[in-house]
Amino acid sequence: MTSVNSDKLSSARFAQATDAFVEEFTASVDFDRRMAQQDIQGSVAHATMLASCGILTEQERDAIVAGLAQISEDIVNGEFVWSVKQEDVHMNIEARLTDMIGVAGKKLHTGRSRNDQVATDIRLYLRGEIVHIAAQATRLQVAILDLAEQHVDTIMPGFTHLQVAQPITFGHHLMAWFEMLSRDQERLRDCCKRINVMPLGAAALAGTSYPIDRDLTAHLLGFSGPSANSLDSVSDRDFAIEFAAVASLIMMHLSRFSEELVLWSSAQFDFIDMPDAFCTGSSIMPQKKNPDVPELVRGKSGRVTGHLVSLLMLMKSQPLAYNKDNQEDKEPLFDTVDTLVNCLRAYADMVPHISAKKDNMYSAAKRGFATATDLADYLVRKGMAFRDAHEVVGSAVRLGLESGRDLSELALPELQQFSVLVDADVFNHLTLEGSVAARKHVGGTAPERVKDAIQVARKRLALSFP
Repeated sequence: MTSVNSDKLSSARFAQATDAFVEEFTASVDFDRRMAQQDIQGSVAHATMLASCGILTEQERDAIVAGLAQISEDIVNGEFVWSVKQEDVHMNIEARLTDMIGVAGKKLHTGRSRNDQVATDIRLYLRGEIVHIAAQATRLQVAILDLAEQHVDTIMPGFTHLQVAQPITFGHHLMAWFEMLSRDQERLRDCCKRINVMPLGAAALAGTSYPIDRDLTAHLLGFSGPSANSLDSVSDRDFAIEFAAVASLIMMHLSRFSEELVLWSSAQFDFIDMPDAFCTGSSIMPQKKNPDVPELVRGKSGRVTGHLVSLLMLMKSQPLAYNKDNQEDKEPLFDTVDTLVNCLRAYADMVPHISAKKDNMYSAAKRGFATATDLADYLVRKGMAFRDAHEVVGSAVRLGLESGRDLSELALPELQQFSVLVDADVFNHLTLEGSVAARKHVGGTAPERVKDAIQVARKRLALSFP
């Protein structure tokens, strides 16, 4: 009996044609065709393995590989005709291959299922995209290092609770951003280890009765090895969730960068000047220069985190093995990749053109009694217990508040009224330069340490992402 849907590769079981709306509703080809090249790559490796195992003839393998190469070229050139009737990227390519080479095309699917095929495609796709993401993150890290190198001794206030806390250097602050991204890079590398495991050969869920060589297929595709359990292989998406979690962390870091850039470029802070090419004006207020790129990146962080939650909810109630629910994994995953790459690219392009307003930063650091801790440390070195020193300095700060002066602007007798341990050398510790220079331990804000940190960071970046 001929199926009513004989133009579909998987229609023989059905006596009725698929409802037109259902056909559109269940099809994924409009978005999963993004993985066409990975699908072809996997099929070439699969056909090569089948021939190696004697399941296909060499002639059949060669016809399949040549046909897939032509399909790949047609897709690149925009000449491939995609059909919703064939549901997804896999069936579209297989149907076209069969049209081109006949029976050999129908043999390609021997020993595999769309379940292990799509799981393999996603892993191949993510593996390649992580390399691109890491490259953009590295560009941003280089831009941060270059800017930090220009400002190893540019003094600015460091904040806690968004209140002036202690003086630091702008270079030191920038290096904090660098360290965040370094951890992100480590997470990408670690995530890639679990992505780089091959599900192909698990077939629908139980493996296959054909004498396949999964190790060979894994080698051909550059995987570290085949997956260990066929059920888990086709139903697992935690590698995608893990990637989305890493992406969410990166976007969270970019959002924090954005928040600081937005604040610093405001008239209230006026610490930096954002490049015009990354800002826009107002439709009504001609004086405005809005930091649109940082604001938009800050907003997009919520989008990526939302995709992470979406993937978690997608998987949380699924029984083993594959379920149609998993079709919903691709759109949030693809959008996460696109959003992350674009945000990193925008930042990597923007950061080199940020200008620091050194005088404004310095003036702001002189407000808020930023060297109060230095005065307490001075008294401790003179023999006073820290808690007592804390009380003494608090009294000195109160005098400064009442008289509208910084601690460094108080006269020596005024400071000495709070402790007999205060001597003329105290002012060496109350200057912003002295405060910053004193923090010369590893990880400190002293200019010499910031220079060292930049040199070490450049060596770390020289070890490129694999």
